[in-house]
Amino acid sequence: MNAHAPIVILGATGAVGREVLHILAHRGVPASRIRALASERSVGTSITYAHDSVVVREVAPREFEGASLAIFAGSADLSRRWAPIALEQGVTVIDNSSAFRLDHSVPLVVPEINPEVLDSATVNPRGSARLIANPNCSTILLLVALGPLRRAFGIRRIDVATYQAVSGAGLEAIDELHTQARASLVGAGASSSPRVFKEPCAFNVFSHDSAINIDDGTNGEERKIIDESRKIWQDPSLRITPTCVRVPVVRAHTMAVTVELSRPTHEADLRAALADAPGVTLVDDRTNNAFPTPLKASGQDKVLVGRIRPDPCDKPDSQGRHSRFCLLLSGDQLRKGAATNAVQIADLVGAI
Repeated sequence: MNAHAPIVILGATGAVGREVLHILAHRGVPASRIRALASERSVGTSITYAHDSVVVREVAPREFEGASLAIFAGSADLSRRWAPIALEQGVTVIDNSSAFRLDHSVPLVVPEINPEVLDSATVNPRGSARLIANPNCSTILLLVALGPLRRAFGIRRIDVATYQAVSGAGLEAIDELHTQARASLVGAGASSSPRVFKEPCAFNVFSHDSAINIDDGTNGEERKIIDESRKIWQDPSLRITPTCVRVPVVRAHTMAVTVELSRPTHEADLRAALADAPGVTLVDDRTNNAFPTPLKASGQDKVLVGRIRPDPCDKPDSQGRHSRFCLLLSGDQLRKGAATNAVQIADLVGAI
């Protein structure tokens, strides 16, 4: 690792790109190391960076020269275009888009779950450059919470309903929620017709805005959770049924999960497995009805887990153990669900 080598952030003006910059600044990476790249319309924009600032530059091959790391926070098309160029110049690329997630030659990594696959991440035979894919935000949050249970008890099936913040669709979606909320509160709802989403997002809940598969009825977000979870856990037959919706929340996704274990256990043992897990914080106070919420999770790097209880329809065995449990989780999809996960991967491969 070259502690002075430039770090490229592609898509620096977007919601995830800005979060990556915030994390790097908080870690003390000097502005002089940052190359913030974005589309032509953003070139010249100044972005606050700790007590300094960085100026957005246009994406070009020269911007990858001498860099140690590139974190891509743009579209899949941008990643497909620029990742080969960065790799050719010896730059390790950690990509947040969907471009390479299901490529069998590209590791798909959640550091708390499968860091060992990084050993296969060298893709440039002339150097040490690596291409590593960051999973979908919902996949990351779900597997961080369930990974400890899988290790301790095995998992036979997962049913999950996601309640996803609008910021998952970018900064324009956040602006749309604010605009519609203000308009609704002053009685001017007709003046705030949807632009980013097909449905109004203020004071509304609707099926996730990703494309629907006409044949099987799943949407794109649900398919990502299914396919990526199977790849990360190396279990192509994993039984997982997601239902994904958008809710009028700015930041942090919430999920209601029912998990069926391979081996029954007592609730206390399940709680113990979660309490000791990396990346997890228990928020589970039945007495005060205090459980995970998006507001509690916002700005946090850990996934909040609570409402832990046996499935009411699951009969205990002769030892009082259950196979099916319900839980609620909330996690910041811009941090652990994207930016933080990417920076953690960079740490693991010594790229920062």
